[in-house]
Amino acid sequence: MTPLDQIAPAFIKMAHSIVWASAATVDADGRPRSRILHPIWEWDGTDLLGWIATVPSPVKRAHLSVHPEMSLSYWAPSHDTCSAECLVEWYSDDETRKAVWDKFANGPEPVGYDPSIIPQWADGPTSDQFAVLRLSPYRLRVMPGTVMTKGEGEVLLWHS
Repeated sequence: MTPLDQIAPAFIKMAHSIVWASAATVDADGRPRSRILHPIWEWDGTDLLGWIATVPSPVKRAHLSVHPEMSLSYWAPSHDTCSAECLVEWYSDDETRKAVWDKFANGPEPVGYDPSIIPQWADGPTSDQFAVLRLSPYRLRVMPGTVMTKGEGEVLLWHS
């Protein structure tokens, strides 16, 4: 198993270069549903956290109320892949929403962007249509595409 302090920076580097993740949740009947989301990740040397700015749709709310977990998978045409299985918490308080809005607005390219370009969020971070998901990973995997295409490199795995 790869230590968290080694895999977290590698995961962020790859995830932020790919930007978009396929994210899956599960409903009350155990049926999965996937969507594309745009997380931003932070590593403080101890904890790895992800943040997703999202519309608090009834489907996401229903799924996460019964199964507060999400699986995220990133893939690049080079076959670089990384994934995170996470515990998820909703945040709708103004302080957190403004802070996460700023993380995206001031984030590094290509993961940073202006959230106000989303039509539902034109009113800013306190809009009823703007909510935040906090991701706390309990499993990570990072695999450079060269592992599959050339037999070179190393697969990194971590779980709590």
